[in-house]
Amino acid sequence: MSQVFMDDGRAEPVTFIEAGPVTVQRILTKEKDGYAAVQVKYGRTLREFKPKSMEGYDVGATIDVSAFAEGDKITISGTSKGHGFQGGVKRHGFHGAPKTHGTKHAHRQPGSISGIGRGGGGGVSKGKRMAGRMGQDRITIKNLIVLKVIPEQNLLAIGGGIPGSRGSLVEIKA
Repeated sequence: MSQVFMDDGRAEPVTFIEAGPVTVQRILTKEKDGYAAVQVKYGRTLREFKPKSMEGYDVGATIDVSAFAEGDKITISGTSKGHGFQGGVKRHGFHGAPKTHGTKHAHRQPGSISGIGRGGGGGVSKGKRMAGRMGQDRITIKNLIVLKVIPEQNLLAIGGGIPGSRGSLVEIKA
């Protein structure tokens, strides 16, 4: 992230994204493939998207930052940062056990997890909040605003933060 100074002197937080150029690899049609979509390639990655209109897309054509303009509202999807295996206190905000009054070696343990539960007794209920992996989820953020377009470097300055770590791939939809 960085910041950009606007015309009125305000400093806006932005994320710079190298957007493209992507190449149209294939056009999927309802008659042949069962649904209408456009398949694009960036580096070694293939993605499909369903535009509102299929007109204007040809195999081999490139899509670059000129498709966006300052002030456009966009949607960005990406994979959030992974945080590895975490305990219940960090992952779900459990309080843990008291520090005194006989608690010994169980300060951050979750406590009882079974009880009556679903269907009668024993076993761990589905969806039980327990320790496990955090992060690495697909996150979509809507209504982000394009603050600047720099076509010479294929850069977009997006207002605010976006999901993922530096260098990760994100999908941008107008």
